[in-house]
Amino acid sequence: MLLNRIFIQLFLLFSLTAFSQSQYKLVEGVKSDKIRFQLVNNVIIIPVNVNGVDLKFLLDTGVNKSIIFNFLKDSDSLKILNAKKIKLKGLGDGEYVEAVRSSHNTFTIGNAINKNQVFFTIYDSNLNFGPKLGLPIDGIIGYDLFKDFIVEVNYSSQYIRLFDPFKYKYKRCAKCDVVNMSLFGNKPYIQGKVEQDSKELPVKLLIDSGSSDAFWLFENKEKGLRINTSFFNDFLGAGLSGSVYGKRSKIQKFSIGKFTFDNPKVAYPDSLLVKNLTIRHDRDGSIGGEVLKRFNCIIDYQNAKITLKKNSLNKLPFNYNKSGLQVENDGVRLIKEIDVNSSGGGLSVVNGRIVRVEAVVGPSEKYIVKPSYSIKIIREGSPGDLAGLRINDVIIYINGRSTHDMTLKELVSYFYKKAGTKLEIKVLRYGFERVFNFELKSPIE
Repeated sequence: MLLNRIFIQLFLLFSLTAFSQSQYKLVEGVKSDKIRFQLVNNVIIIPVNVNGVDLKFLLDTGVNKSIIFNFLKDSDSLKILNAKKIKLKGLGDGEYVEAVRSSHNTFTIGNAINKNQVFFTIYDSNLNFGPKLGLPIDGIIGYDLFKDFIVEVNYSSQYIRLFDPFKYKYKRCAKCDVVNMSLFGNKPYIQGKVEQDSKELPVKLLIDSGSSDAFWLFENKEKGLRINTSFFNDFLGAGLSGSVYGKRSKIQKFSIGKFTFDNPKVAYPDSLLVKNLTIRHDRDGSIGGEVLKRFNCIIDYQNAKITLKKNSLNKLPFNYNKSGLQVENDGVRLIKEIDVNSSGGGLSVVNGRIVRVEAVVGPSEKYIVKPSYSIKIIREGSPGDLAGLRINDVIIYINGRSTHDMTLKELVSYFYKKAGTKLEIKVLRYGFERVFNFELKSPIE
């Protein structure tokens, strides 16, 4: 499990007309199509071809418009057709974001093609979510795909399957539960129940596959939604308009359909950031990827329902980062290695990108490219903070193992081990190596 929660919700600052001809269709003769995905930090990453360029997109039920982060590609490699400048606003403590609206684009996802896809291009490199996930993210897609298919999301086997809604036939499933959805602003909402102080409270939640958290709840005294007395302040994630902060805690129970979770973790974002969401949609929060991944789902926008079936991930514990460290992939470093048969260079794959390496320093030594991980946020009073670690420290070893051969997911998994686990972390700080030791401690007992 990684640290950062990725979520984006758009409020476009102009009126949009409907493009009825903008539609995904399976190629002739194909009844359904299976597409493999990567599950990273509880969110789904799928391959998408845009105007002939292969990209990686986050599949997000929480967004109603498709986005491309074009700073990840050379300016001339991705064609931006019929461009028009606009501004976007989303969750976060920042301002509006400059973007370009592009139409009449060809998107290909597996055997599904849309020849008139509209997307919004963002050039601000500060909105690069790739370092938080440890792999490049070129864009985000949600409603545009879900509206045209019945979509099976198999979290346990990591694939989606697209079905023609006019040919799909539901199968009997005794272990499944079919739950009604409601669509507002082209986003799916579901009714659930939370239990606090032994009181059962109904809640309306956005189904947000682009959030890696379990649940978000919005404080509401009139509805009885309040923060447990046991909580801690934390960074909740990166939104389109900046960082989102709030509190983390636990609730007694959460129920969706016939399924119930005991003592799940929950996040309460800053009330000022979500004020418009509660007023406009009577929304009480979100259900995110850490819960959704525990089910294999069939998502049916046209009939406004979602089918849930428990999978092998259902019994995973709801766990916290017990170090207090938020770590990101901040690029690459040149690492000297001994190589008797040094050839003088070549290609290296780093986080899905091909990098040419030609830094040979001798007949038996060479420099190779390896990923670099640094601390970006430290929770005040956490074990990492009390041990003396600082923001921008580059982690090079953890418990005697070099981080250069780890993925970000592997590195951060150390922070989710049992309370009391001892960690020895070696970092680079201003070019000097330093070693820090501490024990993991749960922020909520």
